Amino acid sequence: MAGTVKATAATTNLRERKKQRTRQRLIDTALELFTERGFDATTLDDLCDAVEISQRTFFRNFAGKEDVALAPTHDLWLACLDSLETRPLAPQGTTVLELLRTALLDALEQVSDDGWTHRVALSRRLAEKTPSMDVRGRQFCDRTSRSILDVLHRRLELPPSTDPRSLHARLALDMAVAAFHQALGDWSARQGQQGTPTRRQLAADLRTAFAALPEALALEARPVAES
Repeated sequence: MAGTVKATAATTNLRERKKQRTRQRLIDTALELFTERGFDATTLDDLCDAVEISQRTFFRNFAGKEDVALAPTHDLWLACLDSLETRPLAPQGTTVLELLRTALLDALEQVSDDGWTHRVALSRRLAEKTPSMDVRGRQFCDRTSRSILDVLHRRLELPPSTDPRSLHARLALDMAVAAFHQALGDWSARQGQQGTPTRRQLAADLRTAFAALPEALALEARPVAES
């Protein structure tokens, strides 16, 4: 019986590794083709032929071309969601914003593939000139934000959704998302200077963006002195 269990587990692990390799090949090939030929000019058939899979296999992994092109950053946020769901919570006195910062940095630390930063760079360049990717990215952000809020309400003592103070958690999450996009923009701006910036540099930019939030909230709206 023990041998059967081990054999079943090994088969399951092998199947999962094969599935993950196929998914990764889809992401790499898609980003290369979209960059070389253009997002709209590359058909789903082109992509499936290049990876030697059927469209059925493609749709087991992604809902469309936009999703595969946005996968590098989407996977990071899904890892952040998993961290919030499964990891021990921070010590007493930690703010929700600090908790979100830690979860994002934890997710970034889990990225072990050296090619991830290159994929992120390609994905961002494509998104900047592909409206449908921007729309899909916003949809993902809204959906994932709702999932994160659900986790926070399950694991933390937060006011219920009927309480006006429940807005505080949502605003903290919105600030975390804004800090991430600012960090990603600063990180991307280094493109071409020394090749693709590193994951460690992105983590540093993320810490800097989060550290700037308190001062941003306190920034005075001083009128320009008339000359």
